[in-house]
Amino acid sequence: KLPNDVYIFLCSSDILHTVLCVWGCFSLWGLAYIFIDIPAVFVQKCIHAVERRGLDIDGLYRVSGNLAVIQKLRFKADHGKINQRWEDVHVITGALKLFFRELPEPLFPYSHFNKFISAISEDFLNNKSNLNHCSLPDPNHDTMRLLFGHLHRVIEYGQDNRMTVQNVAIVFGPTLLRPEMESGNIAMYMVFQNQIVEFILNEYNYLFQ
Repeated sequence: KLPNDVYIFLCSSDILHTVLCVWGCFSLWGLAYIFIDIPAVFVQKCIHAVERRGLDIDGLYRVSGNLAVIQKLRFKADHGKINQRWEDVHVITGALKLFFRELPEPLFPYSHFNKFISAISEDFLNNKSNLNHCSLPDPNHDTMRLLFGHLHRVIEYGQDNRMTVQNVAIVFGPTLLRPEMESGNIAMYMVFQNQIVEFILNEYNYLFQ
């Protein structure tokens, strides 16, 4: 937790009005604590912009956007200039993936990584109850509900965008959860990462509603 005098300084200085540094500087908890709703606003705006353009676009989240344009969007977000006048949907999806990929601590916190691995490794019929016991910090839980709700809607258009549950899990698995210390079991971790994302997508209504 930030010392109170540091928090007051940040909130009263020009830092928040110049360089918010949303990307890659703080965990979700830290972002929520310091910047209140800026991260949520960015994620919501990205999701709204994607859904407004249509979830039936082929290769949604699979096709890469122009990296130079994504970095420009990143710069604007870090300076508080978040708007939805973004033309290419793949730039928006690329920016959203980059935001989660560059979090110092992933959406699934390091402290919960093994809990999720254990939950998904247990008997399939018990997975729902096991995952319910993997309680997350509020900023992570709320962001996860927001993101997975969107991804759940994406796969509903799978016949058009060719993003099945498996494809979405492959794209987002390594982005949303990873071990704090890399080991020689990278291939095994990738399997678990994809399985966890796939399971949460399939059971979204049970877990979040």
